[in-house]
Formats: sequence, structure tokens, C-alpha cells
Amino acid sequence: MTGTRRGGGLLVAGTTSDAGKSVVTAGICRWLTRRGIKVAPFKAQNMSLNSFVTREGAEIGRAQAMQAQAARVEPTALMNPVLLKPGGDQSSQVVLLGKPVGEMSARGFFGESGGSSTGKGLHGGGRERLLGVVTDCLEQLRGTYDAVICEGAGSPAEINLRRTDIVNMGIARAARFPVVVVGDIDRGGVFASFFGTTALLSPEDQSLIAGYLVNKFRGDVSLLEPGMEMLRGLTGRATYGVLPFRHGLGIDEEDGLRVSLRGSVRESAVAPPVGADVLRVAVCAVPLMSNFTDVDALAAEPGVVVRFVDRAEELVDADLVVVPGTRGTVKALAWLRERGLADALAARAAEGRPVLGICGGFQVLGEHIEDEVESRAGAVDGLGLLPVRVRFAREKTLARPVGSALGEEVSGYEIHHGVAEVLGGTPFLDGCRVGEVWGTHWHGSLESDGFRRAFLREVAAAAGRRFVPAPDTSFGALREEQLDLLGDLIEEHADTDALLRLIEGGAPAGLPFLPPGAP
Repeated sequence: MTGTRRGGGLLVAGTTSDAGKSVVTAGICRWLTRRGIKVAPFKAQNMSLNSFVTREGAEIGRAQAMQAQAARVEPTALMNPVLLKPGGDQSSQVVLLGKPVGEMSARGFFGESGGSSTGKGLHGGGRERLLGVVTDCLEQLRGTYDAVICEGAGSPAEINLRRTDIVNMGIARAARFPVVVVGDIDRGGVFASFFGTTALLSPEDQSLIAGYLVNKFRGDVSLLEPGMEMLRGLTGRATYGVLPFRHGLGIDEEDGLRVSLRGSVRESAVAPPVGADVLRVAVCAVPLMSNFTDVDALAAEPGVVVRFVDRAEELVDADLVVVPGTRGTVKALAWLRERGLADALAARAAEGRPVLGICGGFQVLGEHIEDEVESRAGAVDGLGLLPVRVRFAREKTLARPVGSALGEEVSGYEIHHGVAEVLGGTPFLDGCRVGEVWGTHWHGSLESDGFRRAFLREVAAAAGRRFVPAPDTSFGALREEQLDLLGDLIEEHADTDALLRLIEGGAPAGLPFLPPGAP
């Protein structure tokens, strides 16, 4: 495969959302990379509040950045050309080729009447234009890499959305890529899901469904074998592997409330707390929470307990409270006030107990917000815990800053419309600190090991805890261990020879049609 000018590929689809498409795609990328195959990840369209900034200043989904790391390549906008960032139940910000192009309602995006937007939807030829953009990105990757592993979204059998689909069978049809469907057996009904997913597709789409991959299995694989044989007899398609359930594999989730590294570190018998005390971290689960992966690095530290909270009483025993990023700063501010969390944060600040605000969380800790862009709420009073005034600009800041704090080098990334005017306090990562209240727009800063340890020492001292950061915890090394584990799962539990044949040669010829097909 190495040396070809138009690489092969594969689409990893799923019977449902959260079936494990992201981690399976990452695992395939790491497995291929180990074999010396130059591979790139790709997701045509992603909906997520967890995003990342590439070196060229483009915003893409964090899952694709993680998959690029699995492939040991630099992430680029080509790997996720369309990113939708929900701003509420009815609308999302559309990020095209790494740059925001407007807000759009779901109905407007999918081309239905009544949808309002500040950009162009998929109606009136818009779907074809977007499909042209994503296929062009895919072809550029295929011209550079030996293989491209695509991740689908949701289920390919969402028949209400098929005519506007550019991420599942739409991209598979355009590229003539074979499709492997992943099913989460932990949810139950995996064989019915495989059969039903296939049977709801058109004959043209079904011709690309090469087979299935069972994910999150617990127990004796031999118990599944009769079912897999029956499934093959019913569908004419193979099951390419049964991946066992593993804790701690939810790295860089698209959405949800998972602390990615916490599971694996918690269960490690060789990583007890270094000091006499643990350190308790409470993360306010604000609406439209974004880039909550910032706290993964805290959860990776032995002796640090991280939990998400939504009640004021849950802050009482916390040694550190984190107010994370959000796509709805004004909405988050109102939510904090409604739940009594705003008063609890003010009390903590007055008592000299640590609070950290990141991005939108930093903005709510300030004195004043002027927002005619995100919420269009105009002038809004912040919590007043930091001497900062925020004005929302239409142009989004996308940056990869580097600097220093607490005597340590720090790097991060910025994704925000709010422009902060810092009027006092001690400088802190382009934000500020007053007492034990800290605020910054920098995501990812806690992944800098030396800075994270220095920050936790400050928190422990302020909280009166005999907590000692482990001297040798490397977040980057832990991430690499996880990615290697994903590669191991594919190499040890999937039919890798068959997967290689799919990537190189496409779907097998003569796959049978399962009625009724798409309506």
C-alpha cells in the first residue's frame, strides 16, 4: 500500500451514537501506523462542543485531533471540514474548513422550510456544495496518505436525513469506500441493530456495507459465535472482530460527561496518592459545556478526584472548583445564579478557597459582559470575582499560545468570541488571578506537566491539604499508552488481514441486498 498516490480507505459507521466509532477509528489509525502505513483520519461533518485548534489556526473536533495523534500526524482542517457547535436546542455555529461561517437552525441546515440561519443551508444545491467541499478534502488526503480512515456520525440508517447526508453513506458512496458498522453490545440487541441498519439502506448503499465489528463485549467470545454465524447467513456479511470492553478508553469524547483518563488511572494499583491527602475537584456542569477535556489532566494525577456537579452543596468539600468553557456564557451565568452556585463561588472567593475559570468560565467570573454576538443579551453583570470586562466580537479568536506561569512553561489553545480586558490582579496566562481565583482563556494548559504540578501545589496549600503531586506523571505518556491500547485492541481482536483487504480493495463484490431497503 505504501507509495500509492491515491490512498485506499474505510468508513467506520455505527449502529448508534456512542457505539465507539471514534475510538475504533483511532485504534485502526494506530494499528496501521505501526505497520508503517501512512494514514490520516477523516470525519466529514462533526457535531461537538469539544474542539481543538490546529497549528494553522483552524478549529476541528477534538476527536479528529486525537485520531491524528493516533496516526502520528499533525491534525489539519482537511480532517474535519464541517464542524457544528450547538448553541442551544435549535441552532449551531457552523465551522467550515476551520473557520466559523454563521449560526444555523437544524431545519435550515438540513434544508427544510422554516429554518432560520445566518448562513446557507443544504437546500438549493447547498448539500451538493458541502459534499463537494468534503470530498475535495478527502481527495487531498488520499493524494498524500496511503490510507484514510473515515468516521461516520450517528447511524447511517437515519433515513430521515439520508438525502442530506455527507458524513455516512454520502461520503462512502462518493469515495467508493467500504463500510464497517460498529455495534455496542453493552447496550444489547447488537445483532438486530446490525441487521436493521443494513436493511434500512438502499441497494446502492448496502453494496458498500462490508460487515460488522462488535464493540464493548464482556465474557466468553465463543458464546457469540453462533449469533455471528447466523448473522452472516442472514446478511452475507462477515463480523470482522469482537473488541472486549476496556475501562478508560473514552478519550476526547465528542460530548457527554466523561473524564477521559480518570477510569484507567483510578483502577491502577500502582498509582496511590503520593501525599497523605487526596485533592477533590468539582467541575460545574454548566449548560453547553465545551472542552471539558481540560480536566482530564487533573484526573490523571494520582490522588486527584474529579467530579461534575450541579448543586451548590456539592462545592462544600471541594478543594478546587473549576468553571469550564461553554458555548453559552450568558446562559451559563444565569444557570449558576439560578442554582445558587454563583453565591457559593462568591463565598469561596471571600474565604480564599481556590476557583479556576477557563474560557467561558473565566468570562463569567469577570465584572461585566457585553454580548451582541453569542446570546445577543447586551450588557450583563458577571460574578465580579475578577477585574475583567468582556466584549464579544464577531471574529472568533483561534490561537495556540505559549508562555509561562508559576515558573513553568505552558502551552494551550484558544477558541472564543469574548475579548477580555483585564483591569487588575496578577497576570495569569493572558488572564489574571486575584487571591485564589484564577481565570484564563487557555484550554489545555493543565496538560503541561510542570505547570499542572505547580498549580496543584498552590491549590493544596490554599485548601490546607497534605496533597503532593506525583513527580513523574506525564499526561502525554498516558495519552500515548491509551492510543497504544486502542491499537492493541484492533491488532489482537479484529481480523486485520480482512480489514487491510477492505482498505486496499474496497467492499467485496456481490454482497446481497436485504429488504426492504430505504423507502
